[in-house]
Formats: sequence, structure tokens, C-alpha cells
Amino acid sequence: MPGMGSAPGAGNSAIIHDFHAALGRQALLILLLVLFLFIAWNGLRSMQYRRALASGGQFPPPRRFVPPEPPARRLLRIGFGALWVIDGLLQLQQSMPLGMPSNVLQPAASSSPDWVQRLVGFGVEAWTRHPTAAATSAVWIQLGIGVFLLVAPRGRWSRLAGLGSVGWGLVVWVFGEAFGGLFAPGLTVLFGAPGGVLLYVVAGVLLALPDRAWFGQRLGRVIVAAAGVFLLVLAVLQAWPGRGFWQGGTAANPGTLAGMVQQMAATPQPHFLSSAVSSFASFDEAHGWAVNLFVVVALSAAGLALLSGRRRFLYPTVICLLVLGLADWVLIEDFGVWGGTGTDPNSMLPLLLLLWSGYLGVARAPAAVEDAVPAPAVSTDGSGMRRKWWELIDSGYAARLAAAVGAIAVIAFGSAPMAAASVNSRTDTDLVEAINGTPQPASNPAPQFHLVDQRGQPVSMTSLRGYTVAMTFLDPVCTTDCPVIAQEFKAASELLGSSADKVRFVAIAANPQYHSVTAIDDFDHEEGLDSQSNWLYLTGSASNLAAILHSYGVAVVNGVAGSMTVHADLAYVIDSHGVTRWIINADPGSSAADLSSFSNLLVSQIDQVMHP
Repeated sequence: MPGMGSAPGAGNSAIIHDFHAALGRQALLILLLVLFLFIAWNGLRSMQYRRALASGGQFPPPRRFVPPEPPARRLLRIGFGALWVIDGLLQLQQSMPLGMPSNVLQPAASSSPDWVQRLVGFGVEAWTRHPTAAATSAVWIQLGIGVFLLVAPRGRWSRLAGLGSVGWGLVVWVFGEAFGGLFAPGLTVLFGAPGGVLLYVVAGVLLALPDRAWFGQRLGRVIVAAAGVFLLVLAVLQAWPGRGFWQGGTAANPGTLAGMVQQMAATPQPHFLSSAVSSFASFDEAHGWAVNLFVVVALSAAGLALLSGRRRFLYPTVICLLVLGLADWVLIEDFGVWGGTGTDPNSMLPLLLLLWSGYLGVARAPAAVEDAVPAPAVSTDGSGMRRKWWELIDSGYAARLAAAVGAIAVIAFGSAPMAAASVNSRTDTDLVEAINGTPQPASNPAPQFHLVDQRGQPVSMTSLRGYTVAMTFLDPVCTTDCPVIAQEFKAASELLGSSADKVRFVAIAANPQYHSVTAIDDFDHEEGLDSQSNWLYLTGSASNLAAILHSYGVAVVNGVAGSMTVHADLAYVIDSHGVTRWIINADPGSSAADLSSFSNLLVSQIDQVMHP
């Protein structure tokens, strides 16, 4: 019925079912890949064992000398690998396909300049048009990056994992976090500045450095000094007057920080957590000036201590920052994962990981070496016979290599549909099916009619034989759904390309009072349909129209205003022999993506009829 259409909500069961089904299919393919890699690894071990028995050599093969991974790098790699895995698991939430654009992407850019909103809009449009593909891709890309970091502790593979974190992190930082709010007012480290994913990018850059960069204290001191500058800049921003952080406010009119915390407390979550966050919001409302002074002093002192580079200041400063950071993560950032569309634990955990890594890079850095590349292994066995390449591979290294290859495959597996979605302007049909249900198959002859078109020429169902027909019922004086459905039919004709000449798009007047040739011709002119050669808008006498509407099962009721009618929004796809093949609920949605989804669905059903 006109006006009944709406966009599917984040909890739409049809989209959730498609999301889970797609994940299940993809998980099965990934499981087969894992099985193949396990068989390959086991085959390598068997070959090594047989060779060792035949030659009297050693099994397992002697290990190559490998310097242990520096503690600072190990913390960074494992910590951010675990964070990427957590982020991938958060993407499994059923609200992600439809909730991401409206609950995450658009709000992140809402207070940023127009150019940022337009840039983020590209990501919003791509996700909205292909919600299932985008949501599943995000799952596998982030899980793949996380696993890659966890299983590749050194060498080129590990550096490649760092570069993967950089690449995807930048995509998420720009389109998912709107540059972390850097161009929006109210920027504060307490609430996520400069964007949690930007810190993933920084960690990825550090992990992509050559292994030898992590030997000696130089890199650790650079990280610590950079963190000190970063904290001092944030302290200045926090202290800057006029940004609302010095005012606590009231519950009805909170200051900047209290208002942010109130929003987090309202997010669906366990009651004891929301209660703790609400209590802090109330405390800030009553003591806003003191809270902000404490934050400014703490950031400034920590920044100066880190920037000094003195080791006696370093440990207590990092410990204090860990305590304050965890308190901020719980009471202000509210863990960052609640609400059904939480995508990551916010910025405080990655910031603390970087800080602790810098501390370890100074306090526990191994001695500098000329080159951290493993020394070559012995190339002959005890009998002097030259070893094959596969005999020189340590089984532990081979296992990690297989896991790394699998992780790369998972990342590629997720990246391909995401890349395709970003350049595909055709919206997935599951959006309109989520609103209106799936098309219903049929196999009955289409009821006959004898009417005239917008030019006064006679048209009957018999005269349309030889063409595939897409037919609906439109009120020529309707100003709500009918113009939208007409545009969907027009878009479907354009999508068909050269095949459109074999299709007739037909509308029959659905108004017992306003149905003259002049009325339908005015409608065509208003909607830009008068130049479309395969468009027919048919009418006839009131009694004839009433009989036809009844034969197609379309009830018509006069509207309250007395001019527009209320009628079922249906579309019929009829084959070239005059047999109805599909009945589609054509009730339009409320967004451009919903409309594009319907035109694609209509084209899909037409293609099935034309090419059974």
C-alpha cells in the first residue's frame, strides 16, 4: 500500500539470515583451505622423515639459528594481532550489515566538515548497496590480519603482516572513523582521538620495519619521545578554553565530556557497567573543572617525563598511564564494544600497547646486531649428500609459514568482494527482499485486457505476445509511491541495455475517477517517461479498469482526500507467451539503495524469464 514502505532495520531477519548464510559458506571454504595446508605440512614432515631414514640423517632436521624476537616487537605484534582478531569477531554481530552505515559511519562524520562527510559518504553508499558482502568481507579481512600477525614472528612474512595492518587500518580510519574526528570539534584523547585504528596503522608501520631496527634502544626511544609529544599536544587541546571540557554542566545541559559519557551510558549493556559510567558522568557534571585540570596536568606531566628520555622516569610514568588509561577505557570509552555495532575496543588499549612497547624497547632491548637475518643452515647431511630444499625447512617454521599463507588467503578472500562492492553501483537485491519478501513464482495465463495507451493506441495482452512484460498498476495523480515505482521501472529498462527492446514495461491506471488519456500522459511527462519507447501506460473506461484490477487481484480504495487511491503495489513479470511467471511486491523503500535494489530485482526476474 502507498506509504507503507520503509528501509529494513538493523535487526531485519532476512538480511541477518543472508549474512549468517554467507559467513557459513565462506567459513566452509576457509576450512577446506586450512585442511589443504595441514595436509601439505604433514606431507612435508613425512618426506623429511623418509629422507632421514633412507640417508641415516637427523630427524627432525637441525634448526637454523634464529635470534629471539625482541620483547617490544613481540608485545606489539601479539597485542595488535589479538586486537584485529577481536575486531573481526565484533564484526560478526548480526546488526553489522544494516547497522554499520547509520550507527557507525554516518555518526562518525556528522560533526566533521562537508568534504569529510562526502568522502565518508562513498563508504556509506558502498556498504548500503552491498550490506552482506561488505559485512562478511570486514570479518575475514580483520581476522586474517590478526592471525597473520600472530603466526608470523619475524622476517619478511611478519613485515608483510604489518603492511597489511597499515593498508586496512587506513581504509577504516578514513571511511569508518572519519579521520578519527581530527577535523571535528571536541577532539580529546579521553574519547578516542586520534582514532583507534590510526594507532593500528602506527603499529603496522613499526612492525614493517626491518628486524634489526628492534635491536638496541634507538627505536624504543623514538617511540617514547613521539608518545611524549603526542600527549603534550593532547594536553594543550584538553586545556584550550571554549571547547566545553572545563564545564561540568548539569544532567539537562552537560558539558562536553559529561555529555559524551552520558551517551555511552545509554548504550545497551550490562546494568552494572552503565551504572558505573553514569556515576562518572554525574561526578564530572559536579566537578568538571577539577576533572579537566587533573587530565591536563596528568597528560602534561606524562608527556614531559616521556620526552625527557630518562629511564628513572620512564617506568613510573608508563605504569601511571596504564592505570589512567584503563580507567578511561572503562568509565569514559565504556569498552567501546557495546550497542550491537561496536567495531573495536576504542583507542585506549592500542595507545597503551604502543606506550608499553616503547618502554620495553628502551628497558629490555637486546643488544644491537649487524643483521638479524638467520644464519644459513647446514646444507649436507652426515654422509656428505646435499640436502634438498624441503629438508632444510624447520617443521615449526613450516607450520607458521602455512598459517601465514592461510591468513593471506583469508585476507584476499575478504578483500575481493569488498573491492567489487566499492565499484559496483548496482545494489544487492536482498535489500528490497528484506522489505517486501522474495518474488513469488507463478505459472498461470495473464488475464486478458483491451485498453489504450498514453497515445490513444489500442493495446491488449494478445498484442504484447512475443515480448516479456513487466506490469504494475499506478495512479496517475498519486504523489507518493506510484512515481517512485515508475522510476524503478525506468531504471530497470536502462539496466537491461540492448535487451530492453525485447521487454515492454506496462502500467495500468488504478484510479476510477482520474484515468483519462490526458491524465496518464501528464504523469508520463512529469516522470520523464514520455521518451521511453518500451513504456506503455494503459487506460480505459472505469468499468473496464475495475474488471481488470479485480482479475489481477488488486483492490483499490479511494483515499481520504478523494483524488489519490490506495492500492496494492504489485509487479508482474509475464513471459512472451502471456504466462505470468513472477509476482513481486513493489512497495518502495525509503532510501535510494532500496529503490535501486528493486530495479535490480526486477531485472533479475526479467532475465530469468527471458533466459530460463
